[in-house]
Amino acid sequence: MSHLVLLGDSTLDNAAYVGAGDDVTSLVRAALPAHWTVTLLAIDGSLAADVAKQLAKIPPTATHLLVSVGGNDAILEVGILEEHAGSVAVALGKLARVRDRFARTYTKMLDTVCGVGLPTAFATIYSGDAPDAEFQERADIALTALNDCITREACTRGLPIVDLRVIFDHSEDYANPIEPGAGGGKKLARAIAKLVAEHDFSAGRCALFKA
Repeated sequence: MSHLVLLGDSTLDNAAYVGAGDDVTSLVRAALPAHWTVTLLAIDGSLAADVAKQLAKIPPTATHLLVSVGGNDAILEVGILEEHAGSVAVALGKLARVRDRFARTYTKMLDTVCGVGLPTAFATIYSGDAPDAEFQERADIALTALNDCITREACTRGLPIVDLRVIFDHSEDYANPIEPGAGGGKKLARAIAKLVAEHDFSAGRCALFKA
């Protein structure tokens, strides 16, 4: 038996935003072969630093981990998108400080998860679907800096990545501006099923997966 444990935030724990059976966990269970078990330990609203508490609850039968977290850390920094700067250099400096704070927290979390010693995959932070196009444009630029931290650290360790930026690429993928809906969940479930079927975790090779 194979046993996938889902860690992180509402990207995976999104039952409150969709109908019964359309939450990501249910869709992942349906997408994986029958011999797979799926356990949800992700909690809506969690930050990267909260994943350590989730790790303490991993069942002894777990064989694989999937972590999707960081969006709420990004939301805590959203005020930077409304700040004024006298030059591009100043604006980039502000963004760099946000990136560095995120990188320290995310890297610490990643080290803790990898310390468990199970085959593990990580997800990038999706863009969201803000109704304000100008705000969404600024958010996309800022998230590029944070996602670079995720992909850089995962690639350094030879870990596979589920690229949510590519998977959630239409408004229909979202239940609201910041939560994945049933449409996005189905695409994410397909990407996870493809990852566990195709990726050789023993090779220590980074790879990107999408729906």
